[in-house]
Amino acid sequence: MTIDWPRLAEIVATHESFLLTSHRRPDCDALGSEIAFAAILERLGKRVVILNADPVPPHLAFIDPALRAKVLGVDHTLDAPPEHDVLVVLDTCAWGQLGEMAELVRATPALKVVLDHHVGADDLNAVEFKNTTAVATGCLVVEAADALGVELTKEMADALFAAIATDTGWFRFRTVGADAYRTAARLLDAGAEPADVFTSLYEQSTPERVRLRGRILQRVQVKNNGRLAYTVVNQADFTETGALPGDTEDVVNVPLTIRGVEAALFFFEQAGGYKVSFRSRGALDCNAVAGQFGGGGHKAASGAFVEGKWEEVESQVLDAVFQAMG
Repeated sequence: MTIDWPRLAEIVATHESFLLTSHRRPDCDALGSEIAFAAILERLGKRVVILNADPVPPHLAFIDPALRAKVLGVDHTLDAPPEHDVLVVLDTCAWGQLGEMAELVRATPALKVVLDHHVGADDLNAVEFKNTTAVATGCLVVEAADALGVELTKEMADALFAAIATDTGWFRFRTVGADAYRTAARLLDAGAEPADVFTSLYEQSTPERVRLRGRILQRVQVKNNGRLAYTVVNQADFTETGALPGDTEDVVNVPLTIRGVEAALFFFEQAGGYKVSFRSRGALDCNAVAGQFGGGGHKAASGAFVEGKWEEVESQVLDAVFQAMG
């Protein structure tokens, strides 16, 4: 898919202040893309603020050592948002994924821009720079840097490598092609250190995180003749283990390692319902199933929020997945 990068260059050249945001419970692709894009804009002399609905999860703090990502309701309010001529939404194009930031995005008189790679999309009344064949929004930020004539720095490279590596399952997903590896090589040339990124992501667990993961994995259920595996985390688990919500990062992929499993689900209890993560390494179209519940994402990885109590949500989602899997 071709992106009109000269249009982005025109927008950047003719505006001075930028507000960047992404989806709630930001992951590496969201945060890495925000941090790097903010640095790119600042290299061009622009004023930039990053503002999200949720704070940076503690286990991802290494991506934002300068504490650039601010939190709505803590650092800024809806009544007094940061000054901005342009509001840039990265790594999502869905109202439901913006959390409390959605109100600010709707109300702002500023020009709105979307930089995203997800298939599912709402109309945010924004200028869109999207490529749904890109494996991560971080890849698009690298292209944006090229279009804006900004040389990648080590700060940008580390953030973007983390973004791309995590969204590709550390380059193991079938959607990863040669372009992703070429982009990764460019980031290494710019100073990214994959070993340090991997250590920061996967080798800094707390005892609380390990205990939480143990509970989640104990609940794994295998259904549909061994083709589907799923599990759940409840709010009580965090209280009882002392773990944090961010400690569930990537746990949805663990059931996919079971022999014969083609798809996995992870149910995360929240107020009023469950956030459901869908993963597939077979024919299941996760985006299509998540779309039935107002969510979306990619064919191989998507998410949705489903209202209701556990038994209701479990039944509704499993019925939809069973039907889709055939």
